[in-house]
Amino acid sequence: MNQYAASDIRNVGLFSHGGAGKTSLVEAMLYVSKATTRQGKVEDGNTTTDFDPDEIKRRMSISLGLAPVEWNGVKINLIDTPGYADFLGEVASAMAVVDTALILLDASAGVEVGSENAWQLAGKQNLQRVLFINKMDRENADYARSLESATSVFGNALAPVQIPIGKEKDFRGVVDLLSNKAFVFDGADFSEAAVPAEMADEIATYRQTLVEALAETDETLMMRYLDDEEITADELLAALKASVRTGEVVPVFCGSGTTVKGVPQLLQGLGDFALPASERMATGTENDAEIALTEDPSGPLAAKVFKTFADPHVGRLSYFRVFSGTLKSNATVKNSSQGKSERLGQVFYIRGKDHINTDEVRAGDIAAVGKLADTHTGDTLCDEGHAIDLGPIDFPPTAYSAAVNPKTKADLDKLGQALHRMVEEDPTLQLGRDSVTGETLLSGLGEPHIQIALDRMTRRYGVNVDVGLPRVQYRETISSKTTSEYKHKKQTGGAGQYGHVFLDLEPLPESEFEFSERVVGGSVPRNFFPAVEKGVREALEAGPLAGYPVVNVRVTLFDGSYHDVDSNEMAFKLASKEAFKKGILQGRPTLLEPVLNISITVPDTFTGDVMGDLNSKRAHVSGMNPGENGSTTIEATVPAAEVQRYATDLRSITQGRGSFATTFSHYQPVPPNLSESIMAEAREREAVAH
Repeated sequence: MNQYAASDIRNVGLFSHGGAGKTSLVEAMLYVSKATTRQGKVEDGNTTTDFDPDEIKRRMSISLGLAPVEWNGVKINLIDTPGYADFLGEVASAMAVVDTALILLDASAGVEVGSENAWQLAGKQNLQRVLFINKMDRENADYARSLESATSVFGNALAPVQIPIGKEKDFRGVVDLLSNKAFVFDGADFSEAAVPAEMADEIATYRQTLVEALAETDETLMMRYLDDEEITADELLAALKASVRTGEVVPVFCGSGTTVKGVPQLLQGLGDFALPASERMATGTENDAEIALTEDPSGPLAAKVFKTFADPHVGRLSYFRVFSGTLKSNATVKNSSQGKSERLGQVFYIRGKDHINTDEVRAGDIAAVGKLADTHTGDTLCDEGHAIDLGPIDFPPTAYSAAVNPKTKADLDKLGQALHRMVEEDPTLQLGRDSVTGETLLSGLGEPHIQIALDRMTRRYGVNVDVGLPRVQYRETISSKTTSEYKHKKQTGGAGQYGHVFLDLEPLPESEFEFSERVVGGSVPRNFFPAVEKGVREALEAGPLAGYPVVNVRVTLFDGSYHDVDSNEMAFKLASKEAFKKGILQGRPTLLEPVLNISITVPDTFTGDVMGDLNSKRAHVSGMNPGENGSTTIEATVPAAEVQRYATDLRSITQGRGSFATTFSHYQPVPPNLSESIMAEAREREAVAH
């Protein structure tokens, strides 16, 4: 593959709702540009960017895929991303390194939630946007309706550059509104043809929409438009390029990825309108000072690693974009994020699973390198003498957790390392351990996200696991004050054991645990006080109701007795432990459940449904705040046990348009009707364990 200057490189990410045809469109671009000799199909499992066995099996993208194409002297680095919410981490990775977001719509469906989310994310990243209405040959495909849907959601910045010739099965080409030329397709080949006479009025209407959109961004053009002066195709093209670069206008193309109709024109449009890599204004820090980076191949090296991929043949691959300087094969670079040096091997361009070796990767380009020892997703590679840091990638927070248990002893031995490798590859996965229950927890963006990650782990590393919801971290406490006594006395022929304590136990709502003493007369020697406290603290670890930790209790040692010879620290520890257990049972023990603060942001149209669902989950709503773009944020508290699957529930209620975040609030008593089932589950677990 040829080397390109940054001014001739376009880094373009494809984003949309799942099923809008991103992978098929990339496949068409590869075929049309002659990067491949055949056009793969998602249904056949032979596309370039969906090569992972899990993607082939599920017929959907799970990881981002790279596919560079060359078109009329321009290199377009295409990044195909998943369209489902469980894989938003891949979208975040792609948006960190592309300059243009190509957002797809299904012509029969209009704007769907995935495309809407992609539009908003691209706006937050200040990415230039281009819209492509795909699947024009599909049944019920309607260009006008799709454009109207997009305008109502995305605003009036949309400017149609093309309109289709024919619709549904009769879709056969496109009309370029800038040049007023028609392109008719015969298979993958196309030819310029006369504009259909019956489309004259339609063309005039859409061309007027285009001119009006451009005129609003250019005062001179506006005056000429108002004076009915003729504006040439070249003038329109220049105005469109300028306004697309500033984001004031979003060009709209149309076509069909599966039949390649309109795809050559889209490639040319990306070459004309997509932001050149040379115009990317990236910033980083060096020695804690912010610096601006230019896409200069001779400048200091700064490359961001945006994806880590475990290749079964090559090992771990690191995908990166060079923002400044030149990254060369077999060089030694500094990982400024980790503060470590890395020795690079062969650097290569990626096209799906194919690797194209290169000696160097210049500023503005995207490539990969294998087997880096200490480099992870989001890290910056730089020169030894310039500790430039491009900052981390902002990944979405986890929303769902699962308890992962190995099926066999052999699986247990391999589980830890396998999970760490999965988390290393996907930063939206988080690994943890519950210190109370001992469960290994894997957190992600949703149930499908976790399940697919574990399926992939099983296939790659041969580790089989059982997956379930984590045990809720209940607590136990007392609800009334009580006094407890216990005497530990043991005589075995030699030195015996003697410890005798009286304890006061009382509820303590403001603190988890307090220990004090008010012994008078030396009935318990002072040197045994620490042993008494230690015994109580050990007893706190497992309450009598369901084996959960005991909290919110004050224990006071107020009396007891001792033996000059047989009393020791162990005896008093055992005595206090048993006295505490006895006292807990006398103090009307109760179960406590964790309660979360939850903040839920949803479109206004779903507020009623979300409120109804919260009421069914024993939630207490504390407020509703209006937000941007017709959204409402609901503030509430809710028992943790009720929202373990809330990522799935909210997605279902709001068609994927809602988001939420939780933080721990407090513990509260479990309702009596639920306590018995929780205790029964605990007894069952204990029976299985024994």
